[in-house]
Amino acid sequence: MGTDANYERPAGSPAASVVHSLHERKETLATVESLTGGLLSASIVEIAGVSGVFRGGLVVYATELKSELAGVPEDLLAERGPVDPDVAAALAEGGRRRCGADWGLATTGVAGPEPQDGKPVGLVYVAAAGPGGRGEVRELQLDGGRDHVRSAAVIEALRLLAEQIHAAAQADEAQSADEAEGADRAGAGQR
Repeated sequence: MGTDANYERPAGSPAASVVHSLHERKETLATVESLTGGLLSASIVEIAGVSGVFRGGLVVYATELKSELAGVPEDLLAERGPVDPDVAAALAEGGRRRCGADWGLATTGVAGPEPQDGKPVGLVYVAAAGPGGRGEVRELQLDGGRDHVRSAAVIEALRLLAEQIHAAAQADEAQSADEAEGADRAGAGQR
């Protein structure tokens, strides 16, 4: 595993953490990758026991495949290009839907060595889409060479997903507590 956006090695495996959390929640994951070209999926499938969690992934390096395979609206791609926060969100949601997964995780950006469509090297968007419309996009400004930009994007995408899964778990716990409290009140009123 490489280094993250701050050139630090993450403690433990971000992929293992995500796979464990999804396994505990009995949820599934799909990936859609552009600039990482399969690195994200590879980091996930390295984890033992992932087959119950990982549905699959799409590598949509060519811009037209972002629309054809991942369902990104053609007009969005034409207007803004492939390196855009809304494109990243559409990739994550499209992968989630196309692969029949609970969660979608996407990467898009410019790894270099040259800028692309006026976007600087190191501009990366990672996006997570989850059940119930839960989702988030994170913009990264990464420096270093092509390999670092790509490996850091993988780590940061997995961190984003871990945060989203954690937030979903907290929301589920709060909802369960509210439901239990409501049931207690209803039961007390019947006595």
